[in-house]
Amino acid sequence: MTIAATLVVVLAAGLAAQLVAARFRIPAIVVLIATGLILGPFSEVVTVPADSAQVSAFIGLGVAVVLFEGAMDLRFGEIERVGKGIRRLTLLGPPIAMIIGALAAHYVGGLEWPVAWVLGALLVVTGPTVIIPLLRQANLNKETSSLLKWEGIINDPIGVLLAMLTLQYFLIADAGVGGDLEFISRGLGIASVVVTLAGAIVTAVVLGAGAGVVLGVVFRRGWVPAHLKSPLLLVAVLVISTLADIVVDESGLLAVTLMGIVLGNMNLAEREQLLDFKEGLSVVILSALFIIIPAQLDIDQLREIDWRIVGFVAVLMFVVRPLTVALVTIRSPLRWQDRVLMGWIAPRGIVAAATAGVFGPELIEAGYEDGAVFLPTVFLVIIVTVLAHGFSLGWLSRRLGLSAGAKNGLLIVGASPWAQSLATTLTRLKVAVVVADGTYQRLQAVRMAGVPTYFGEILSEHAERTLEKAPLSYLLCATDNDYYNALVARTEGPEFGYHRTFQIATHSESTNEQRRLTFERRGSIAFDGKFDWFALDERVAAGWSIHTTKLTEGFGWKAWQERQGARGVAWMLVGEVDPAGSFRLYSYDQDFTPEPGATILYFAPDHSKRERAAERATRTAPTPLVEG
Repeated sequence: MTIAATLVVVLAAGLAAQLVAARFRIPAIVVLIATGLILGPFSEVVTVPADSAQVSAFIGLGVAVVLFEGAMDLRFGEIERVGKGIRRLTLLGPPIAMIIGALAAHYVGGLEWPVAWVLGALLVVTGPTVIIPLLRQANLNKETSSLLKWEGIINDPIGVLLAMLTLQYFLIADAGVGGDLEFISRGLGIASVVVTLAGAIVTAVVLGAGAGVVLGVVFRRGWVPAHLKSPLLLVAVLVISTLADIVVDESGLLAVTLMGIVLGNMNLAEREQLLDFKEGLSVVILSALFIIIPAQLDIDQLREIDWRIVGFVAVLMFVVRPLTVALVTIRSPLRWQDRVLMGWIAPRGIVAAATAGVFGPELIEAGYEDGAVFLPTVFLVIIVTVLAHGFSLGWLSRRLGLSAGAKNGLLIVGASPWAQSLATTLTRLKVAVVVADGTYQRLQAVRMAGVPTYFGEILSEHAERTLEKAPLSYLLCATDNDYYNALVARTEGPEFGYHRTFQIATHSESTNEQRRLTFERRGSIAFDGKFDWFALDERVAAGWSIHTTKLTEGFGWKAWQERQGARGVAWMLVGEVDPAGSFRLYSYDQDFTPEPGATILYFAPDHSKRERAAERATRTAPTPLVEG
C-alpha cells in the first residue's frame, strides 16, 4: 500500500472510530486503539515500522499541536480557585509519582531498574487528550474540572522531560565498566541531567513563551491578515517544537505548552476562532496518531505482557496514584472529595503512547532487554485506565457531590418581570434556572422569589470562572437590547450548542423577515417570533404570566389548543417539561409537538385572577328579592 493510501485509510478509520465512540458514548481513545490494533498487528492492513525515525518525528509534531491546543485553553483566572492544589500536583506530584511508580515497576512488574525508572517517569503524565473528553461527559463542577485539566496539560511535558532525563542518565552512567570509571560515569550522568534540565527550561521559556508573546503582539497590531492567523499559528507551533528539540532533546513539548499558555492569556480578539481551528485539527491528528501508534506493535510484543505486568498496572492504579495525591495534598486547602477523586482519576493518553513509541526502541538499542515490554506496558496502562476511569468518573463524582448535575435547565440573561415569571415557574417544576443581569436592582425581585441569580456581565471573565453553567441546557437572551442578545447568543453558542441558544424576537424581526439579523450573527428566535421585549413587558403589565398545564391521553395538545383560543393572540407557547422531567424551550426554528404526560409552559392572561374576582363579586352582590 502506498504512503498516500495508508494515510487515507488511517484518517478514515480514525474519524469513523471517533463517530462510533460519540454515538455510543464510549471513550474515543479505546475505540481508536482497538482500531489501530486491528489494522496493525492483527490484520497488517497498516504497517508502521516501530524504529522509523520519520514516524517518530511525525508523532512528535502531532503531539505538539494537540498539547498546544490544550494549553491555549488554560486561563490564569482559574488559578484563583485551584492555585494551591495545582502547584502541589504539578511541582511535588511528578517526582513523588516517579519514585513510587519506579519501585512498583521493579518490585511488582519485575523490570530491571533503568527501564523501571524510565517507565515510572513517563507514567507521571495524565493525558489531557483523554481527560478533557471525559470531563465533558461527567459534567463536573468548575473547580474539580479545572484541577484535572490543569494537571493533565502541565504534567504531560513534565513527564516526558523526566523520562528523557532519566534515560539520558542511564545511557551515560552505564557507559562505565566498573571501578573509578563507573563512578565517573555516574557523576557525569548526574551533571548531564542537571545541565539538560536547566537547558530545557531556558529553551522552553525563551523559545516557547517568547514566541507566544511575539505572536500575540503581532496579532494585536493587525500585522497578519485574519485568514492567515490560524495557518501561521500552526506553522509556529511546529517550528518552535522542532527548534526546541534541536537545542535540547525532548524540550519541544514544554516549549509549545508555555507558548499556548502565554498566547491563550493575552486577551486576543481572535482567541476563540484560533481555538476552534486548533480543536478541529487536534481531533484529526489524534484520530491518526491513535491508529498509527498501536499499529507499530506486533504480536510478539503483545505476548511480552505477563501476570507481573498486569499486577504492576493494578498497583499503579490502586496504590501509586492514590498515595501520590495523598502525600502532595497533606494539609492543603483541597476538599477531601477532590482528593479522593484525584486519587483515582489519572487516565493516560497520546503523550504517553507517543513517547513510549520513541523510548522503547532506544532502551532496546541501549541493551536493556526489558525495553521490549516498555511499549506494550504503556498501552496496557492506557487501555485499562481509560476504561476504568472513563466509566467510573461520572458515578464517583456524583457520589462525592462533585458533579454539576444533569444538563436540564435554563440560563436567562435579563431580569425583566417576564423573566421572573418564567424563572419562578421553572423553579416550581424543579428545573434548574439562573437569571443573570448587570443591574443589581433588577435582580432584587428575582432573588426575593428564591430564584438563583448572577449579578454582573455575563460575558466577563468573572462569569466564566464563577458561574456554574454545567447544569443549564438552554440559554435565553431576553434583555431589551436586541444586539446585545445577539452578541451573547453567538458568544455562548459553542458552550451550550447553537441549537440550544435562543434570543427573543426584535421589533423588526417580529414583522419583517428581511430586516432580521442573519442566523450566523444571532441565536435562534425563541417562541413564535411574534413577541419582542416590549410586547412581553406590556402583556405582563396587563396581567399575563407563565402558566402550566399537564396534558393527558384524554386531553392532549390539539384539544388544549382548541380550548385556549387563537395562538399568538390569546397565548404563546414557551416550552415543555416532558414526563421524564427534561425541559425543552420552544422555537419556531425547532418546532415540536408536546406529547401526553408533558407539562406545557405558556404565556397567557391570568384567567384565574379574573375568575376569583368574578367569584368575589358574586358573593358580595345583594341577593335579589323573589316575590312569592
